[in-house]
Order: sequence, then structure tokens, then C-alpha cells
Amino acid sequence: MKSAVEQLSTYKSVHLNPQNIKTHFVGVPMIIWSAFLMLGTLRFAWQDYQVSAAMILAVVVLGYYMALHMRLALGLVLFILPVLYTTELVVHTSHPFIIAISIFVIGWVIQFIGHKYEKAKPAFMDDLNQLLIGPFFLMAELYFILGLEKDLAAEITPIARDKRRALEAKRRAL
Repeated sequence: MKSAVEQLSTYKSVHLNPQNIKTHFVGVPMIIWSAFLMLGTLRFAWQDYQVSAAMILAVVVLGYYMALHMRLALGLVLFILPVLYTTELVVHTSHPFIIAISIFVIGWVIQFIGHKYEKAKPAFMDDLNQLLIGPFFLMAELYFILGLEKDLAAEITPIARDKRRALEAKRRAL
């Protein structure tokens, strides 16, 4: 498994533009919320409880984040719990899937607008695992804004810039 530093520096290499990062603070939560809503419609009976695919995904993904970086994962737990709660409320409305698809599409439009500012393709186009790193990256960025995890920020930023220079050199060579 790649380290948190490696994952975050790869993601940050195509997320250096502040405008792009701002769009991600809107688009990524929309995509996550809508994906959890879609997965919330897939329900399973387990003993006396209803369990959704969203709940199972939350446990698995949060476990992955905890293996990467416990402090960032704790922030993601605080983000995911309200997402699970609110999507559970919407699952029981008359058209949850239409709501989910609408928000999902809007979230992705916002993401791609951000990448126009960045002048770089989204990280997941080269590595699908980067789809899981988006929320992890945003939590790291939030921590950095709050003055937390300064050592992590100092470690990933130069690596990200080096990776970006390599990407741009490769693109110019083509």
C-alpha cells in the first residue's frame, strides 16, 4: 500500500492551483454525498437491521484512511457520519436516485471546471485509486488551513511540485 505522503503528493501534483482546490471543496463533497445516497438505496437485511451499501463502503474506506493516517482519518469520520445520516434521511423520500444523480453530475461539472484552472487532468485518470484520495486530500488541506499537520504539508508540497514538473515535461515532450 502506498503511503499517505505518496498518495497525497500524487494527488496534490494536479491540485496546486488555489481555484481548483476551492472547486474541489464544493464538488468532492457533492460527489461523495450523492454516491452515498445512491449506495444507500441498496439495502440488505442483517439480523434485525437494515444495512446499506453506503454503510459498508464507509467502514471499508474509513479503515483504509485509518491505515494511511489516523489523524486525517478522524476528520473524515466527522465528515462521513453526517453524510451517512443525511443520505439515510433522503433514501426514504420518493426520488432519492434522481436527487443523487443530479447532485453527482453537478459535483463533477464543478470538478472539471476546477481542472480548467489547473490546466491538468484529474488524478483519477491515471490511477483510479485517486478517487479515494480526493476526500483524504481535502481533509489534509483543511488541516493545513487550520495550521495542523504542518510537517505533512511541508513533506508533500515539494514532492507534488516535482511530480507536476515531471508531468509537464512529459506533456511538452509529446
